[in-house]
Amino acid sequence: MFLRFFNYSISVSAVVLFSSLSYGVPKPTNSEPIQPIRKPKGLNTNKVELGKKLFFEPRLSKSGFISCNSCHNVMLSGTDNMPVSIGHKWQLGPVNSPTVFNSSYNFVQFWNGRAKDLEEQAGGPIEADKEMASSHTAAVAVMNSIPGYISEFRKVYGSKPISIKMIQNAMAEFEKSLVTTGSRFDKWLDGDTKAITQTEYDGYQLFKAKGCTSCHMGAAVGGTMYQKLGLVKEYKYDKKNMGRYEITKKNADKRFFKVPILRNIELTYPYFHDGAVWDLKEAVEIMAEIQLGLKVNPKERDAIVAFLKTLTGEIPKLTLPVLYPSSLSTAKPSTL
Repeated sequence: MFLRFFNYSISVSAVVLFSSLSYGVPKPTNSEPIQPIRKPKGLNTNKVELGKKLFFEPRLSKSGFISCNSCHNVMLSGTDNMPVSIGHKWQLGPVNSPTVFNSSYNFVQFWNGRAKDLEEQAGGPIEADKEMASSHTAAVAVMNSIPGYISEFRKVYGSKPISIKMIQNAMAEFEKSLVTTGSRFDKWLDGDTKAITQTEYDGYQLFKAKGCTSCHMGAAVGGTMYQKLGLVKEYKYDKKNMGRYEITKKNADKRFFKVPILRNIELTYPYFHDGAVWDLKEAVEIMAEIQLGLKVNPKERDAIVAFLKTLTGEIPKLTLPVLYPSSLSTAKPSTL
């Protein structure tokens, strides 16, 4: 009798397992708070190629050593995976460098939202003392001293003189191309119920039920709003950076930061504006506690982390650009 029951139990378990493997997890609803991320359309390919050269161009910096890719490494995660970036004369920056991947989905740029779009953002690091430490005037002069760039700017923008606006515009066009599609979660959203596991699906349901999607929503899973860091309980690491307040000087904006996007979050460590947390599990626990006033148990935490890892997409395949040689009139590198 026991053997018959045991064999029956094994058979039922096998059917359940086979059913799970065959049919996958439940299908997404028509009202999911997260949408698939798509490849950009309508980009100017010539402008993208010029922008790519400028993104990798160290001569836009005073030292001739630092490029946009130094802090937003497209061969890694679109970041430098440092708590804060290292800039001119080995100075440490004030905040963690956000990923450049999917950055076009941010409603504003920088943690404190001081740039309205990618084009405006592209001009900031060039003249920031702790980053590239140059100036817009010097950057334009460098471009005008290099015959190859003069020809390419004319090809893209016509016969107008090279301007900082053109430099920023081309960089932004390149950055718009850096979208990481093809994640397993996107495949599930598109109807492939076997693209994610049951644990990952359960983690997503917890992510919604706990209230995480009140801020982390949309195609980029964030980047659509400001939110106070420490909404329920004070953030225990950096307490000096006041976020949006540093731009507006409004008391109501103290500790408000742009909500970061969560696409490729397993690759963009360390976390938070100060890069204080290296472990994604710890980051989930902190966010649940200080933003939602909740304690997540290890099983819930691990499930949510499993879901977050399904947001990792395909890193764009890029051919590194060959940069044009300097001329005798090109400004020489300076470490001053």
